[in-house]
Amino acid sequence: MNKENHSLIAEFILTGFTYHPKLKTVLFVVFFAIYLITMVGNIGLVALIYIEQRLHTPMYIFLGNLALMDSCCSSAITPKMLENFFSEDKRITLYECMAQFYFLCLAETTDCFLLVAMAYDPYVAICNPLQYHTMMSKTLCIQMTAGAYLAGNLHPMIEVGFLLRLTFCGSHQINHFFCDVLPLYRLSCINPYINELVLFILAGSIQIFTIVLVSYFYIFFTIFTMKSKEGRGKALSTCASHFLSVSIFYGSLLFMYARPGAVNEGDKDIPVAIFYTLVIPLLNPFIYSLRNKEVINITKKIMKKRKFCNILKQVSSPLTT
Repeated sequence: MNKENHSLIAEFILTGFTYHPKLKTVLFVVFFAIYLITMVGNIGLVALIYIEQRLHTPMYIFLGNLALMDSCCSSAITPKMLENFFSEDKRITLYECMAQFYFLCLAETTDCFLLVAMAYDPYVAICNPLQYHTMMSKTLCIQMTAGAYLAGNLHPMIEVGFLLRLTFCGSHQINHFFCDVLPLYRLSCINPYINELVLFILAGSIQIFTIVLVSYFYIFFTIFTMKSKEGRGKALSTCASHFLSVSIFYGSLLFMYARPGAVNEGDKDIPVAIFYTLVIPLLNPFIYSLRNKEVINITKKIMKKRKFCNILKQVSSPLTT
């Protein structure tokens, strides 16, 4: 029977990990732990940067916004995924589907542009240290952050707008753990060629425009030409972990959305999506903060203050009674 003869559908079933019923408890515990650690790490980092005046610098402002977007990314998909492990009703409406994709795309696109800002900051600090305060002014920092959010909202608006031109029929099962555009294209009654073209152009353009990797190559070149071994080692240890995180993030997004024939290769959706939706938001707080001595020292001081305050309360409570 042709797709045109099927009734139109307005809701879908997220099959996700349901093909592994024996592992659903284990997978639920694993993904719940990942979500919990991700939220505690990222929200904790945002709170620390907000509270501590010494962290109100361009790099940490970008980092705080990155952590906020990582929390948004994880919260957009994980709660529904966890619910579906034990829920008999795995349905999601078309508009809920679009909303889920919108917030995921918002977070991922904003991350791309924030990573540009985060790469530009060490680039200026290492390659042009004498001009750092001039080149990285507060005004520029605010403009770059606002621009990242503007671009982050514009991209999903275009994608969701083009989704509205499609109608869906036939199978209503999405072989994914969240609503992504690629599985939706496969269920479309209308040829999604225009949508695929727009996705390829936008995803490719964003990846190329946000030349994060180029900035890091310049940084590494400057590091390896340093005369001081101590300074070289310090700069290299800071940038290497950042470069690894950026490479995984950009590599998975490029492979997912900017490769030819991505719509026809649904078997690769879930493994690749796990990297940029779950793994990267989990790792970023550890990569950007636990390896940072300034953040660690400030955290230790805050913990010591709290312990001191608790001791004072314990000592003063018998005296007041």
